[in-house]
This record gives sequence, structure tokens and C-alpha cells, in this order.
Amino acid sequence: MTQRPNALPPLAALTIPALTWNEGAPHSTAFDDVYFTRGDGRAETEHVFLGANHLPERFAAWQHARAFVIGETGFGTGLNMLCAWACFEQHAPASARLHLLSTEKFPLDQNSLIRALSAWPSLAGYSQKLCALWPEAVSGIHRLHLSERVTLDLHFGDTTERLSLLDGQVDAWFLDGFAPSKNAEMWQPELFEAMAARSRPGATFATFTCAGIVKRGLKAAGFSWQKVPGFGRKREMLAGHIDTPPADMRRQATPWFTPPTAHTANHVVVIGAGIAGCSVAAALAKRGLRVTVVERDAPGAGGSGNRQGALYVKLAAETNHQSRFYFAGMLYSQRWLNQLATDVPLNTPLWQPSGVVQLALSDKEITRQQRFMDRHSLPETVVTAQSEGLSKLVGVPINANHGLFYPQAGWVRPKLLCEQLVKHPNITLYQGEVTALHQQGNAWQIELVSGESINADQVVVANATLANQFAQTAELPLQQVRGQVSEMALPEGLQAPQRVVCAGGYVSPPVEGILTFGASFIPNNTTSNVTADDHQRNIDELRQALPDWVAQLEASGLALSAEDLKGRAAVRAASPDKSPYAGPVPKADIWQHVYAVLRKDASKVPSTQGEHYSGLWITTAHGSRGLASAPLCAEVIASRICDEPLPLEQPLVDHLHPGRRIISTLVRDQ
Repeated sequence: MTQRPNALPPLAALTIPALTWNEGAPHSTAFDDVYFTRGDGRAETEHVFLGANHLPERFAAWQHARAFVIGETGFGTGLNMLCAWACFEQHAPASARLHLLSTEKFPLDQNSLIRALSAWPSLAGYSQKLCALWPEAVSGIHRLHLSERVTLDLHFGDTTERLSLLDGQVDAWFLDGFAPSKNAEMWQPELFEAMAARSRPGATFATFTCAGIVKRGLKAAGFSWQKVPGFGRKREMLAGHIDTPPADMRRQATPWFTPPTAHTANHVVVIGAGIAGCSVAAALAKRGLRVTVVERDAPGAGGSGNRQGALYVKLAAETNHQSRFYFAGMLYSQRWLNQLATDVPLNTPLWQPSGVVQLALSDKEITRQQRFMDRHSLPETVVTAQSEGLSKLVGVPINANHGLFYPQAGWVRPKLLCEQLVKHPNITLYQGEVTALHQQGNAWQIELVSGESINADQVVVANATLANQFAQTAELPLQQVRGQVSEMALPEGLQAPQRVVCAGGYVSPPVEGILTFGASFIPNNTTSNVTADDHQRNIDELRQALPDWVAQLEASGLALSAEDLKGRAAVRAASPDKSPYAGPVPKADIWQHVYAVLRKDASKVPSTQGEHYSGLWITTAHGSRGLASAPLCAEVIASRICDEPLPLEQPLVDHLHPGRRIISTLVRDQ
């Protein structure tokens, strides 16, 4: 199943498999095959996949800075991945990291996964963590942080399709799945070609089968194979390797997005301590890098400093790359925030998954929401359309008769989140203002307004509206957008929203008796003083979204007066196309020269790869949706710096690339 360079499969819920159970072991009704052998499943996994890939020895000898990467075709119950994780913990040095990635077209539901893995009490510590993080059965990549050293990417969808979209390389393959005789659709030449193209030189593989279609497919794709002793009653199996993987031909259509060559980074400077900067700092620190965060004021002092921030997205009826990214970002942020809240219990909760209701206040918006639901078959645990019972759902009178409900979304304390993220032993917070960046070979010198300088291997620019103030980033188009939130004290016992409610603006459930609502949106305005005019705009939006509830407030004697409200204003950064920038910083002048031919004919794509400033990265233009975008963008950048597979499909990684505006401008000029 070959994808066009910029194509993505539909965003949809996947089919949960029908199962029967035999002494605790699941059996697939559709494929008439077992997921594992009840008595010998773990021993079989250790023989077939761990032993034939020589993982105990390779883990013990692993000294690379990057993670060891295992790829698997068919996650099933996760037994293979859990065994690999346990093997890694037993044999790998303390500095090593493991990256697991696995495809699955028919993911089990969480209860079935728990039941299946209960067969292996010795793996309980691993399986409990996996089951707690288990994502919804939605197509795409779901990144799970199993531990400080182990990451699992679940690629939900058709295996060949998923591997064709993978941005990353694999050291060892578990070629698993139901037997070729039961699932011939998977074991096709395109699968082996995709494996070969995503392999590192010398990558190994192992599989339980010796079927002819597998041997022929592996050989044609460039793998060398041999028969080795099988497990139990199975006399033989296959194992092998690939010395010289084929070139990644996907970049022929978009050579400018070819990522820069990874080089060692021990110390990274992150400029900016808002959500974008703090999340990338935390992502790098977790990978063992030393990080210095340079912030002019304090963590969460800018656009990330409001009392509350809403985690929500507004998805396009006809899904585009922007919608796909924000949807993936929302799902990732939900897991990330839940895990943060679990790992670091605080007296003041970091976030509340209260749910978000997106109201439709016009016939046009009702039609748009209905079109979205018609075109996206998503689980009810992710989003549902609501036409009745909205008042009961929210807890206050709702006049709108249609809305979308995101039950796992909610609200965050952004400043507290920023402060918590930088509390890591690998992170140093340095107060100062950066004035210039100077490259010195493969290293950087960061100049401060105080006259001091900091040296680092790599730099991540994450200071929002100031991100294009440096010579290297000056060509990056950014729009400054003023936003003001309003705050009002509510009398004790007064009825208030129990969910975040979004329409033209948003209102969150009150925290500590304070209702936060807003936010104004004024492009090309750099002022940050609180104004009565913006308070009035927020009041008008609140009145339009919740007229009956506002009437109740006023009937209780609470006057909604712009002059009496408190609030906070900040300036956010946005891009012209309203998607964030996340990735390596291009050398704009070189791009404009090398790709100038696109002005005359966009079909004449030069073969020259795009030049970037080595070790310079940027994450900015998150606008008012940074909670849904910045954490996943942080993973994109950290994964690229650390030379590991990315948490998004390659077309979405390209969509975020900071150089995309250079190319689109050249094409528009033709």
C-alpha cells in the first residue's frame, strides 16, 4: 500500500477484535489464530524474537548515546514488547535507552489487554504500566512513556501503511503477526520493502515462520536470512539481517525537508520558559541530556502564565494536516498530563480532565460539526456529538442545541505546569535575556544582554513572539496576537460550569472560587496591559455562549462590569497558516537560492537537500492552543536531536517544519 509523499490514511476508529478465550489465552475469531501459547508464550517470545535477534548481548554492549530501536509488525497483546523491555532492564547499562515501536491494525480494548497479560504475573510491573497508558483505538501514532528510559510508539493502522509513514530507523525487527496462512494480506512484498527502507545498516530480524512468501519477500527487499531452530514443536524459523538498506526515496518530492545529520548533544540551551520551552527541556532532560533554560522573567511569565488554560482543539470538517496534528497533540497531551499528575502528586492539582464542550451557536457551526462527525468515525471516549442534555452535561443552563464533547480534555494550571517541568536534576534555570546566537563549528555561543555568554552543543529557540529576533531565524514569519483573560470571584455555592465550555471564547470551571473566561484575540497588537475594552469583549462572548447562566448571575446580584473585573493579558505568537513551527532552522537565503526554480515551475524539484543550521531548533507559533501542540512538538524536536523515531507520521513532521513557508512562498510566486 504505497502512499503519495504527502498523503495520510483516514482518521478513524479501528476495529476492536472479536476474541474467544482458552484458559486465559486470547484467540482471534477473525483470523482463527492464537495471540500466544498459554503455557509457553513468554519462553517462545524469548527464543524467537529476543534470542534470534541476540538482544541480551546487544543490550549489554550498547554504548551509543541514542536509543536502541526495536520495530514490530503486530503488537497483539504486547507480550513481545514487554519481554524486550524486561530483557533491556536486566542486561543494558544504566545509561542506555530503549525505543519500541509496534504496528497494530486491530488493537485490543483495555480490559482484554489486562485480561490477556494477567497470564504473566512475572511481567506484572511492566504490563500494569502499559495498560494504564493504553490509548484509544484511533488510527495514528500514540507515544507512551513507559519509564524514564523506555518509550513505546504504537502505530495503529495497516502495518505496511504505517511503516511507509514512519520517520525513523530500526535496529532489530520482530516480524510477528498471525501466520501467513491466516493473514496473507499482511505478508506482502510491500511489507518487507517498508521494513528494509526503515532499517539501520546491520539491522536484524527474527520471525517464527519459514513460509515461502516470507523468504522470497525478505530476500527481494535486501535481507539475508537463514533457518535456525524453532521453538517447541516448530522445527525451524527464520532470522537474518540487512547490511545496506535502500535509500529513502520519499524525499525525492520534498528534498528540502531532509533532516540534518544528527550529532552528539550533551548540553542543550533552551531559550524561553513557557509551555513550549519547558516541555522541550523536560523531554531532553528525560533522555539524559544536560539542559539550561534561559528565561528573561520566570517560568510561565508570558502567554503560559494564566490561572487556567484549556486543552482543546477545533478540528476541520474535512480533515487536513493541521487538524491531524492538533488531534494527535490533544491525545498526546491528555496522556502526558495524566502521567505527570500521577508521577508527581501535588497539593494543588496540575490539571483537571473535566471534559470540554464545544458549542455550536449558529446553523453554520451545527452543520460543520455534523459534517465533522459524519466524516470521522471516532470512539465516544474521544468525542461525541451532543444535541440533548447539554445543560445537564455542563451543569449550567445551555441555550445551544448542539455541541461536541471531548470527555478526556480539560483545563491546566499553565504556570504551575511550567514550574513543575523544569524541576528535573538535568535542568538548570538561568535568568537572562538572549541577544544573539553564534555558531562555532558544531557548537553554539549564546550571548546575553548582561554581556555574559553560555556555550552549548545545541540550541532550541522557544521564546514565542521573540523567536525570530535572531539573525538565523529572522526570515521566520510570526504574527503577534494579544489575548486577555478575565477573572471574576463567584459567591460560594453559586452554580457554575463543570466542564470547559468553548464557543467564540471559553470559560473554565472555577478554581478557588475564581471564574476565568476569555480570551480576546487581537492580531498585530503587542500591548500587555489589562484593558476594560477587552474585559467587555470577554463579557460579550460569555453572554453569547451562556446567556441564561449569565442572566442567573445577574439575577443573584452579581454585576458583570468590565471596570470591576481582574485579568491578565499577554502576547502570543502565531504563524500565517496557524500551525506551529517545530524542527530544525533552515538557512533561508540558501533555500531561496537553491529552490528558486519553484517560482517558475513547481514540478521541477531540485535534488539538493535543504541546508539547516547544525544544532539549531525552534518551537514557536503555538498561539492559544499550546497545551495541545507544544508537548508533542517537544517530542518531535527531542526525538530528532536524539536520533530516534518520531512521534508523528512523516507528512505531519514536514507540515511543522520551519522552512515550509519558504517553499510555499516560492511556489505561490510562480
